[in-house]
Parts: sequence; C-alpha cells; structure tokens
Amino acid sequence: MSDPETNGDDAGALALGAIGWIVAVPDRAARFLALTGLDAAGLRARLEDPALLAAAIGFLEAHEPDLIACTQALETTPQAMLSARRELENRCAPC
Repeated sequence: MSDPETNGDDAGALALGAIGWIVAVPDRAARFLALTGLDAAGLRARLEDPALLAAAIGFLEAHEPDLIACTQALETTPQAMLSARRELENRCAPC
C-alpha cells in the first residue's frame, strides 16, 4: 500500500485513478456526471483541473463503501485519498 501522505503529483495521479474507477461502472459514472453537471467530453476536458480532481475524491467520500472499494482497487488507503483531496483543494482558489 502507498504512504498515506501524498505530494502534489501523487495527489493528481491518485485522483485520476479514482476517476478511472468511478467511470468504470456506467451507473456510478452517470451519478458522478449528474452531480458535477459535466458530460463525458467536459470530464475529459477538465482532467487536469484540481477542482474536478478534488471533487472526484469528494464524490467517493460521500459514499464510504465506494471510497473503500476504490482505495482497495488502487492499492492505497482512505487516508491517502483524503490527503490527496486536501492537496488538490489547496491548488485551486477557490475550489
């Protein structure tokens, strides 16, 4: 498992992994897109946006079973995911 603390590059990579996990299941992807107001093209266009990356982790935080399943799939910890969200939120002003 990864270290619970992340640096900026790790935070973005972890969030991108989380987005990949989210969109792997159509119902979960549809729920995420509905909550963000994005469509697939909009999501692709904003994959480098720290606010979107933080929102993806926040989406997982809102449903703990998804957070746990995602962190297991990514071989990381919930603490690392939450640390990544905080790091990403610090990059955007305001998120």
